[in-house]
Parts: sequence; structure tokens; C-alpha cells
Amino acid sequence: MIPLLLCSILGLAIVLEKALTLRRRRILHPELVRLIHMIDSEQDIQLAKSLCKKQPGPFANIILVGLQNRDLDKEEIKELIADQGRQEVRNLERGLGILETVAGIAPLLGLLGTVIGMIKVFTVISAQGTGQASLLAGGISEALITTATGLVIGIPILVAYHYYTHRAEDLILDIEKHSNAMLQRIRALSVASRPESR
Repeated sequence: MIPLLLCSILGLAIVLEKALTLRRRRILHPELVRLIHMIDSEQDIQLAKSLCKKQPGPFANIILVGLQNRDLDKEEIKELIADQGRQEVRNLERGLGILETVAGIAPLLGLLGTVIGMIKVFTVISAQGTGQASLLAGGISEALITTATGLVIGIPILVAYHYYTHRAEDLILDIEKHSNAMLQRIRALSVASRPESR
């Protein structure tokens, strides 16, 4: 039961942490999203950069890399954004592997408790026969309690794991969409500011 208790505490801590860190408004700051879709001057770029520095996070860090390197070739900017994106994805998904492990191990620990409980039952039967019903019931009870506890911990944690994995993937797709929009805006601004386009 002690390992199951530790699993439940660890799983609950990660679930609470993900509930706080994977909130859409925390990752995709609405003001920054609005601003990057309306970039049409150098002043807008400077405003977006200052906003990224003021509200750091996965999305802001990716946008900042794109804005700081806007004078590079389009493919180079894309590569820098992709590199930064990989780092930020790792941060968004941090802890989900542990959550998956807890979801898988909790029922197994419960099953281990079942096996230990049944061993105790058979030990009592071999030593004292089947006449000691109260001793037999104790071992069977221990077996059932650990199995139930393992399932009670594992099932919600597995649901939380899939929920937060899906949420992280959704956020990553949204970040890609807005990053591409920002890239198009700064490239359009760069083309418009070239002397031959005037």
C-alpha cells in the first residue's frame, strides 16, 4: 500500500501541475496572438518582442526567436523556429511520461498486493487447514483492497495522461499555426520594405 500511496501522490502532483501549466491562455497569450496577426510595421515587431520578453513561455519564446532573426532567409528562420519549438515541446510534455508510468504501474502494484495476499491465504491453509475462516478472510481482503486501490489510482491517472497529452498536442498545433502566420507577416513586411518594391 505504501508504493501505491506514493504513486497516487506523484500522479496527483503532476496532474495539478499540468492543470496549471497547460492552460490555453497561459501558453497562447491572447494579446500576443492578436498582435502577431496584425504585424505591418517595425513598431509592431518591437512591440511584439517586448511583449514576448514580458510574458515568457513556450509560445512567446518561439515567436521571439522568429522576430529576432527576421532578417535571415525564410528557411533559416523556419529552422530556428523549429529548433526552439522542439525545446518548448519538451517543456510542455514534461511529466507526462511519469504520469504514463504511474498509470501503468499502479494496477501492477495492486496485482502484486493480490499475489502477496493470496500467498498469505495459502500459508494459513497449509499451516492450519481451512477451518480458520477469519485468517483466510484477512488475506483475501488484503488481496482485494490492493487490487482495488491500484485500479482506483491507475484509471484516473491514465485518463489524465491521455487528456493532457491531447491538450499538449493541440497547443503545439496552435503554436505552429500562429508561428507560421507571424512568419508570413514578417516576410511580407520585409518584401514591402525593399527598395525595388517601392
